Amino acid sequence: MEVQSLGYRSDLMLLSLQGSVVADRGNHLVVRTPANPGFHWGNFVLADQTWVDRPLSDLVAVFHAEHPQAGHVALGVDGVGGLVWAEDELAECGLEVERSVVMTAAEVHTPLHPHAEAVCRMLASDPDWAAAVNLHAAEPGTSDPAENREFTERRMIDRREQQEAGLGGWFGAFVAGEMVCGLGLFTDGSGLGRFQDVETMASGRRRGLASTLVHHASLVGIRDYGIRELVMVADPEYAAIRIYRSLGFVDAEIQVQVARPSP
Repeated sequence: MEVQSLGYRSDLMLLSLQGSVVADRGNHLVVRTPANPGFHWGNFVLADQTWVDRPLSDLVAVFHAEHPQAGHVALGVDGVGGLVWAEDELAECGLEVERSVVMTAAEVHTPLHPHAEAVCRMLASDPDWAAAVNLHAAEPGTSDPAENREFTERRMIDRREQQEAGLGGWFGAFVAGEMVCGLGLFTDGSGLGRFQDVETMASGRRRGLASTLVHHASLVGIRDYGIRELVMVADPEYAAIRIYRSLGFVDAEIQVQVARPSP
């Protein structure tokens, strides 16, 4: 299966770097992450557009056959226009749709309001990585903070290994020595670079930290890692999307995920 969506192509790139296994079934891909079975979007089925003309229940059955131990359902729909099944069919299967905007840039603009005090750099020590776990595990509204922290720790181990392998890195913005904003930018050497998990501490938001750090990481990625196309996937309803547009990112496509979370 030839994947059309830049969002999913960059997702699959990141997953492959982290040790996930992708099996091509012709009109769909099966993605597995044996080391992290609880990672929903590391254990999913990516369907081509022909599936939208078939009953959604057929694809759900494929997911269960390929992931028999999963308590969740995670289905990606390839394409760039955001097409999915009808609302009544989604409701019947107990699934919800999430649409994200895939944005790209070949270069970035200087932030309009950079944070003057922030020191932006790649993580370099055990305390740095511990600070990253603290920041990214502190997502508000998490139903199980302990489980979320364990999940974050596991993913940060993978990301540190990728950084040490020279595939990009995890960046932090530090103010008075404290990591207050973090993100990842990784590549497989093909010229495609994908951002991950831009997160700012609640007390540091609306101060230019995210734009300052995205700008810094972009310059490093272009200069040191040969990235020619930067990819950012953003929630169209979240205020951060305006930050990325102000830096020069432009909307390229709509990425669709269809899912039922674990109970």
